Amino acid sequence: MKILVCISHVPDTTSKINFSEDNTNFDANGVQFVINPYDEFALTRAMWFKEKQGASVTVATVGGSNVEPTLRKALAIGADDAIRIDTEPSDGFLVARQLSEVVKTEGFDLVLTGKESIDYNGGMVPGMMAEILGFNFVNACIGLEVDDQSVTAVIEIDGGKETLACSLPLVAAGQKGMVEEKDLRIPNMRGIMMARKKPLKVIPPIEFTATSSTVKYEKPEAKGACKMVDAGNIGELIQLLHNEAKVI
Repeated sequence: MKILVCISHVPDTTSKINFSEDNTNFDANGVQFVINPYDEFALTRAMWFKEKQGASVTVATVGGSNVEPTLRKALAIGADDAIRIDTEPSDGFLVARQLSEVVKTEGFDLVLTGKESIDYNGGMVPGMMAEILGFNFVNACIGLEVDDQSVTAVIEIDGGKETLACSLPLVAAGQKGMVEEKDLRIPNMRGIMMARKKPLKVIPPIEFTATSSTVKYEKPEAKGACKMVDAGNIGELIQLLHNEAKVI
C-alpha cells in the first residue's frame, strides 16, 4: 500500500500573529512553524500502517524552501521520503490540484490529510482532491482500518459517530481519534539524523491559476473588561445580560 500524507506548514498556536503592508500580508517574522496538528494525526496513523502492514509513506506539501524543516520533521517521525511542490500555496483549489497531480503521477492509493489546517481553517483541500482524483472520501475521520482493498472508517457526526465501509483508492481527512494525542510521535535523535539522508524531492508545479486571493487580514476585536457580579445578586446579573450583553 502506497500512502501519501499531505502536510501543511502552519504557525504554532502560541505564536504572536501580525500583519504588514496595511494588513494585506501575513508577517512571518519571529513565527515558529510546525506540522499542522490535524495532519500529525494522519501521519501517525500512516506510520501505524507502515509498521503493521509494510506500507510505504510519502509526505508532501506545497510551498517554498521555507517549508522544508517541516517536511524534515515528518521524515524524522518516520516517513520514507518527501515531496515539495515549489509554488506558493495561495489558494485551496490550487493546493488540491498540485497535490492531486502528485497522487496521479506516483500512483498512491491512500491519501491521508488533516480535516483542515489551523491557519486558514478552510477544510476544502481533502474533498477537492477526492473529487479531482475520483477517489472515495471520508471526512472527520476518527478511526481507519485497511484490509487489502477494503476500508473500514469511523467518522464523527453530530451527537455521535458513524462506521462506514468503502474501498481503496481513498482520501481520508483525519482529526483527533484517528490516533490519540498520547500516540503522537516526537522525533528522536536517531530519527533526526536519518531524516537528513532521506530523499526530499522538489518538483515544479503544474500550470494552474489560483481562483481566489486574500484581500486583507483583520485581527478579532480585543476582549473587553470583565464585569464581576456578586454570586447572590441574581437581579443585577439578569439586568446586565438583558440590557448590556443582550443575550436574553
